Amino acid sequence: MWNVSEVALQLPTSRASERLLQPLWDYLLFHHYSLISSPFFPVLLAFASYFIFSCPFAILDLLGEQVPAFYSYKIQKERRPTTSMMMRSLGMAVYNHLVFVVPVVLINNAVMPAPPLPAIAPTVWELFSGGLGALLIFDTQYFFWHMAHHKNGHLYKWVHAIHHDYISPFSWSTEHLSAVELMTVGLWSNLDPLLLQCHPLTTWTLTIFSIWLSVEDHIGYDLPWTPSRLVPFGLLGGALAHDLHHQKPSSNFAPFFSHWDRLFGTTNNVVKQTGKSKLEEKDI
Repeated sequence: MWNVSEVALQLPTSRASERLLQPLWDYLLFHHYSLISSPFFPVLLAFASYFIFSCPFAILDLLGEQVPAFYSYKIQKERRPTTSMMMRSLGMAVYNHLVFVVPVVLINNAVMPAPPLPAIAPTVWELFSGGLGALLIFDTQYFFWHMAHHKNGHLYKWVHAIHHDYISPFSWSTEHLSAVELMTVGLWSNLDPLLLQCHPLTTWTLTIFSIWLSVEDHIGYDLPWTPSRLVPFGLLGGALAHDLHHQKPSSNFAPFFSHWDRLFGTTNNVVKQTGKSKLEEKDI
C-alpha cells in the first residue's frame, strides 16, 4: 500500500528541491493520491476540461446580440446554435464516454495496470518539451487521418461525417464525434506521451491544454486574445481556420498547427477587412 513514508524514502530531496514543480507534485501526491492514481482520472480530467472550457461560449451563444462586445467577433453571425443543438452534442459526448470510454478503461486497467506514480516532479523544461513533442506528434497523426477521411467517401460517411453535422461549429460540437473517432483520438492522446516517456504531470497538463485548443477551434468566434492570434507567424490554425473547414471541408485538416496544411497545399487563408471576418478561399 502506497503511503507517505514510502514517498519520503524515494525522494532525493537535494535534487527534488531544485525542481520548481516539486511542491505542486508533492501536494497532489500527499493530498489527492487516490484521485490522481485512479485509471479514470485522465478521463475525468479530459471531460471536465471540455465541459468547463465550453460553458462560457455556450452562454455567449445563448445571449447572442445581447452581448455585442463579444458577438461582434462571431464568424458566422447568421448561424447560431440552439439549445437543442447544444444538448445533442453534449449528450453525444456523455453517451460516448459512458458506453465506450469507460469500458475500455476498465479492460485496459485489468490487462495492463498503470505503474505507481513517480515521487519526483518533472522539470519545467521536461514538461514543456514533452508536451510540445506529444502535441506535434498528435497534430501529425490527426492531419493525415483527417485528410484520409475527407478523401475517402466510405471512411467519411461511417466515421467522420457526424462531426460535420453543423456548418457553423460551436463549443459543445468539439466532441460531436462518432465513437470510432473519439476512441482514435483518445488512443493517440494516451499513447503519444507514453512513447515520449512523459511524466504524468506533463501528460495531464497536455490534456488540459490540447482540449482548450480544441474548444477554441470550435467556438465560432475570432476573438483577439485566442492562441492563434497571440502566437506569431500563423503557426496555429485557430477558430477562423477550423470554421472555414466546416464550410469548405476540403481544407485546413490539421487540428492545431498550420505547417502540414501549408506543405500539402490544403490551407485556406483568412483575411479580416473592415472589422468583419472575410473568408478568402485558396484554390486547392
